[in-house]
Amino acid sequence: MRISEAQKKVDTWIKKYGVRYFNELTNTAMLMEEVGEVARIMARRYGEQSEKESDKNKDLGDEMADVMFVLICLANQTGIDLEKALKENLKKKTKRDHKRHKENKKLLKK
Repeated sequence: MRISEAQKKVDTWIKKYGVRYFNELTNTAMLMEEVGEVARIMARRYGEQSEKESDKNKDLGDEMADVMFVLICLANQTGIDLEKALKENLKKKTKRDHKRHKENKKLLKK
């Protein structure tokens, strides 16, 4: 699915099932909550914290999709074409970092 398609699908879902978008501030807070849920899984499953029994069945992909959903809501609300924004962001990073990471001695260690 293209990002533009995802933005349309989320907009359709909101209008059909969600009644309306939560305001931008509420969605920003919700985005932080969802990112926190991803961080919790990462810290416990892949990091050094022990994983609680109640967290062992959490679906990381589902939590990441929750992050994407709210991010897409915010993009829709603020008129951002995420597909275009990501393309431009990758161009910026490529121009800025095309040598930087390859020359980073810290990244070459392993």
